[in-house]
Amino acid sequence: MRKSLRAITAGTLVALLAATTAAPALAATADPVRQRLDVLTAQDGVPGAEAVIQDGHRTRVVRSGAGDIATGKPFPRNGSYRAGSVTKTFVATVVLQLVAEGRVRLDAPVARYLPGLLPDPRITVRQLLQHTSGLYNYTDDFDRTDPEALRHRGAEPAELVATALRHPALFPPGTKWSYSNTNYIVAGMLAEKVTGKALSDLIAHRITRPLGLHDTYLPRRGDERLPAPHAVGYLPLNGKLVDFSDFDATIAWAAGGLISTPADLNRFYGALLGGRLLRPAELAEMQRTVPADLGAPGGGYGLGLGRIPVTCGEFWGHQGGIIGFTNLAGVGPHDRRAVVVLNQNPPPAGANQHLYAATDAAVCP
Repeated sequence: MRKSLRAITAGTLVALLAATTAAPALAATADPVRQRLDVLTAQDGVPGAEAVIQDGHRTRVVRSGAGDIATGKPFPRNGSYRAGSVTKTFVATVVLQLVAEGRVRLDAPVARYLPGLLPDPRITVRQLLQHTSGLYNYTDDFDRTDPEALRHRGAEPAELVATALRHPALFPPGTKWSYSNTNYIVAGMLAEKVTGKALSDLIAHRITRPLGLHDTYLPRRGDERLPAPHAVGYLPLNGKLVDFSDFDATIAWAAGGLISTPADLNRFYGALLGGRLLRPAELAEMQRTVPADLGAPGGGYGLGLGRIPVTCGEFWGHQGGIIGFTNLAGVGPHDRRAVVVLNQNPPPAGANQHLYAATDAAVCP
């Protein structure tokens, strides 16, 4: 049970891979993206799935299933949803902007900016963003037998780090790769300490406002509402699908608390990979990947950004999973952008594979 419930918290569905497992044979003229979304809803049992594809000035929306099982309505066009670990790309971008300004050094110890927080003074800023710090993943320590207890819980960053530090390090810093949400809680704290500003404000001032991402923000403690319009985010619990659209996502904070829309994320990843948010030097660091257990050969993890092999080249982005929603967002070859969203988390067995297949079909027409 513990393993199956890991996915209800931010970032536990971050395995980024390109799966091209096809849907059951359908007519050759059928839309391949719709085919794969239909597999997610009809075969896997996900309530609903949506792909929003941006190809130049053309936007295409493909939907399957229901955004609300009570009414049967589909996903609302460009509705809000909880983006989970896609948040990490935003946080890494803020930190790399601080690197460009000379306020943070990637290979400096975290202790330079947050003295006394971590027991191992060797852990560097790069290792946080790269998931090579060895810090224990704090979400593995949550009691998941009663997910309702998480709905209003919320948390402060220091509390989440303290939860992780009750466990020994997984390995010496820099020697292995292991995904840990704790890394990004610390990275968010570091950005706040260096600037003296709240992380939510840093994301707004440095990313969302300059890009015109009007529907993207990091909620603060006690803000449990998911703005309308939105699909219902479902949690499977005791054989039923429970509406978990509204809850306090500060239990994820810098690791996965972001609220956004497909249009905003397509714009964000296009701007990021197009060099509008980072200088070439910092973008190159972000795309400098290390081998990671991503479930497919050739994949890698950089600084808050995954490199995912697809049938037509490479897809740069991030997957996110948090109670109610699962998504994969990023940019494929020729600046073809795609966001695929499922309104269930954790998803049924096999759904991740079909999520990657839908993304592959979206960016490799």
